[in-house]
Amino acid sequence: MSIERHEISGHLSRVVEHNGTVYVAGMTADNKSVGMKQQTEQVFAKIDGLLAKAGTNKTKLLSATVYISDMAQKSAMNDAWLAWIDRKNPPTRACVAVELGSKDTLVEIVVTAAK
Repeated sequence: MSIERHEISGHLSRVVEHNGTVYVAGMTADNKSVGMKQQTEQVFAKIDGLLAKAGTNKTKLLSATVYISDMAQKSAMNDAWLAWIDRKNPPTRACVAVELGSKDTLVEIVVTAAK
């Protein structure tokens, strides 16, 4: 059983593949001057790209953990979520309110997918 790591930086790999499963690290938006829905959409675009590089896609998502800075904005995140996910193949999901890395970071998302 080999382990493949992609986009390695000093402290993490953005993607790790093992035994037919793809693990994507927590992704945040690049443009943090926009609102929750727009940041979430940016994160999904990043996730789509990383999944594609690993040879999979959102139809094969197994689980997602969504970290948001403010539960009062959960509906805006959900709007982006519902527009993005494959509704025939939804993953498990948790949504947790947390203090994120900066005040303007509104959402961070971690996903796991099958190949």
